[in-house]
Amino acid sequence: MKTDKEEQPDMNNIFAFGDSIMKGIVMNTSYISEGTVKYTISEQGFVNRVGNSKGLAIRNLSRFGSTIMSGLNHFERHLREIRPGDRVVLEFGGNDCNFDWKAISADPMAAHKPEVSLKQFHDLYVRLIEKVRAAGAIPILLSLPALLPQRFFDFVSKGLNKTNILHWLGGDVNYISNWHEQYNLEIFKLAAQFHVEVIDITTIFLERRTLGDYYCADGMHPNEAGHELIAEAILMSGMIASA
Repeated sequence: MKTDKEEQPDMNNIFAFGDSIMKGIVMNTSYISEGTVKYTISEQGFVNRVGNSKGLAIRNLSRFGSTIMSGLNHFERHLREIRPGDRVVLEFGGNDCNFDWKAISADPMAAHKPEVSLKQFHDLYVRLIEKVRAAGAIPILLSLPALLPQRFFDFVSKGLNKTNILHWLGGDVNYISNWHEQYNLEIFKLAAQFHVEVIDITTIFLERRTLGDYYCADGMHPNEAGHELIAEAILMSGMIASA
């Protein structure tokens, strides 16, 4: 007897697992007031843009705030839906490398660890890639968009002790983007080590002279113009074929 899975039409699906960037989260400027930040899911997020351009129904299972650890657990909950030949696009790292800025503000001399260490990030990403392949699916990695260090610093330090946070950063806000880039480089290393396709969505941002035009006020989430850039990079890669 055929299972429900076997009786489905012989066509491959595309799944997207990632964080708020893959989800299409942008800051809703109409709701921004003193001390208040509102986020919304844009209909012009890059997943929707790519899907519409290629005539594809991409199932976006990304979640706001997701790390590689929670993303792995989330993937496992949807494992039964993944079929051989499906493509699974993965985008993690932005939350993994983040710190508890409130704790740093309170005690900049203490030892502070990121949400997920670089080694954990590597090991858990390997497990996720292996699980995707074990299901017979094809993993595709996305690199990370660049981070705007000054804008990000101003955002995360709002209402906190900026002097303490800057001291912990070694007096240079660029340490934020340098740290973020370590996780981005790890994605490229993983792709090379395990022969996984990776779509570079970093370079298309770094090529812009007015990089700030493509980001929300928090310095980490691309705005809708930024999502257009990401969609352009993905389409140019040729890794997401038409239906």
